[in-house]
Amino acid sequence: MNVKNNILETIGNTPLIRLNKIVKDLPCEVYAKVEYFNPGNSTKDRMALKMVEVAEKEGKLKPGGTIIECTSGNTGMGLAMAAVVKGYKCIFTTTDKQSQSKVDILRALGAEVIVCPTNVEPEDPRSYYSVASRLNKEIPNSFHFNQYDNLANRLAHYETTGPELWEQTDGKITHFVATAGTGGTVTGTAQFLKEKNPNIQVWAIDVEGSLLTKYFRTGEVDMNEVHPYISEGFGEDFVPGNYDMSVIDYFEQVSDKDGAVVARRLAREEALFCGYSSGSALQGLFQLKDKLKKNDVVVVLLCDHGSRYVAKVYNDQWMAERGFFDVKTFKDVVNARGKQRLITLEPTQSVAEAVELMKKYDIEHIPVIKDSELVGSISESGLFQRVFHNPDIKTERVDRVMDAAFPIVGLDTPVEKIGTLINKENGAVLAKDESGNFHIVTKYDVLQALA
Repeated sequence: MNVKNNILETIGNTPLIRLNKIVKDLPCEVYAKVEYFNPGNSTKDRMALKMVEVAEKEGKLKPGGTIIECTSGNTGMGLAMAAVVKGYKCIFTTTDKQSQSKVDILRALGAEVIVCPTNVEPEDPRSYYSVASRLNKEIPNSFHFNQYDNLANRLAHYETTGPELWEQTDGKITHFVATAGTGGTVTGTAQFLKEKNPNIQVWAIDVEGSLLTKYFRTGEVDMNEVHPYISEGFGEDFVPGNYDMSVIDYFEQVSDKDGAVVARRLAREEALFCGYSSGSALQGLFQLKDKLKKNDVVVVLLCDHGSRYVAKVYNDQWMAERGFFDVKTFKDVVNARGKQRLITLEPTQSVAEAVELMKKYDIEHIPVIKDSELVGSISESGLFQRVFHNPDIKTERVDRVMDAAFPIVGLDTPVEKIGTLINKENGAVLAKDESGNFHIVTKYDVLQALA
């Protein structure tokens, strides 16, 4: 029978998938190395297993021992799987900027997870680096893997990821693009590919707020480059020991916003539901498209799965709160929809007339206006409750049953701001144009604008 002895034997040999719609503006073929096909849904499964195997061989990890590691989640997943299969305990330290779903997944596999503050120096005793080191000293028969300086990290990619790419492209690969974090993936893969063909370009994608790009360009560790960023799983505030900058040809930084936006595009345009760093890797390639030629064969490594970012990158409210949607205004929404005559009511009209207008124009919200001034509003949901409890209310005047007037904003108000004004009690927002005419934007309009 064709079976695996355990889940660890399914790590690696992930597919190479052609990108189509999202790269239509690039001059060459672009392929995605989709690493979420690993059992732990990320490329980190490779190095986690390798680090365990090397630690066992060297006698650093003994039977019944405790695995200790600081992780953004994905390395922890790989280590936790290995611990379950091989019979180890796991304690992970992580930062408070990581997705809660990542923490929950690690705990589901039996690991203990300690959440530490993000915005502290690596040497700070509260940092997730320092806490892991302290636990290693305090807990007998434990081993701190330190993926940043543990060279088994890059060895895993030298032995697996690099050879897979060479074989899958028949040796035709000209560019390898991957995000830069611990350095293991980009360095290990690059070392193998450069041995096969030193002309292969290796492009490392960094995040704004990380010091790696400046270090690559100048050799200087400049802490002034470091500032908080939202992107997860790559970028660093120090230089891990896994880096061999000689096999990397270029570093490119991307913004938090651009990485998140492109991750969402990958899902909608290619049906590849990937994580934050995957969008960032592809955005870095977009920024470097002028360096590409027609016959190039580019491989972009997509590190992990989008399921770990459902509450963040794939949550519209989270994106809107951070201004990550393309800025659209009230005026943009109205223009895109097509300017239409605003349906209004006068205070003296009946509830029955309001209901007829809603049916005729298929609308849910109607402003009540008197002498060109907004005095109230009628909404389908509010009317439904009133009519349900008292059918005779249909003969009442509108001003006796109307709700408060919809908020009035400027035409240049961003859609994200409009979204915060629309809630269960208030379903629309109004604005006046240069001619003094009112226009309306509803919850449905906002959702369409952010889609």
